[in-house]
Amino acid sequence: MKIDVLQRLMLFFIFCLAQVLVLNRIQLFHCATPLLYVYFTITFPRHSSRVSVLLWSFALGLANDMFSNTPGVASASMTFVAFLQPYLIEFFLPRDAEEDIAASAKTLGLGRFACLAAILTLVFCLLFFALESFSFFNWTYWLACAGASALLTFIIIMTLESLRY
Repeated sequence: MKIDVLQRLMLFFIFCLAQVLVLNRIQLFHCATPLLYVYFTITFPRHSSRVSVLLWSFALGLANDMFSNTPGVASASMTFVAFLQPYLIEFFLPRDAEEDIAASAKTLGLGRFACLAAILTLVFCLLFFALESFSFFNWTYWLACAGASALLTFIIIMTLESLRY
C-alpha cells in the first residue's frame, strides 16, 4: 500500500515537471500541444477508490494549472477524466480480470488499451480546449487544437506504453 502511494507520488512529480518544463513549450502548427499528464489518470488500478483517483487527478491538474497559467482548466478536465476512468475501464477489462489490475497494454492487450487511452485522451483534450477558449466562436480552431493535441498526446502515450510493455 505504501509503495503504491510512493510510486504515484513519484509519477505525479515526473508528469508535472515534464509537462511544465518541457511539453508546454511544444506547440506544433500553433495548435497541437502534448498534454501527457492524462496518462497518469488512465493507468490507475481498478481497485483504487474513486475518491483517491479524483483527488490525485485534481491535484495533478491543479499543479499544472498553477505553473501553466490556466486557472482551473487542467484541474477540471483531469477531474472529469478521473470520474470517467473507473467506468470506462470496466468495458475494456476481460470478464475474469483480477480486482487489482491496472490499465496497461500488457494487462488489457494493445488494442483495448489503445481504445481506452484514445477515448480518455480525446475527452480530456475536448474539455481542456473548450474550457480554455470558453467560446465556440472560432469552433474550427478549437476542434483543430483539441484533435491535434489529442492525437499528439495519444502517440506519446502509446510510445511510452510500448516501452513499458
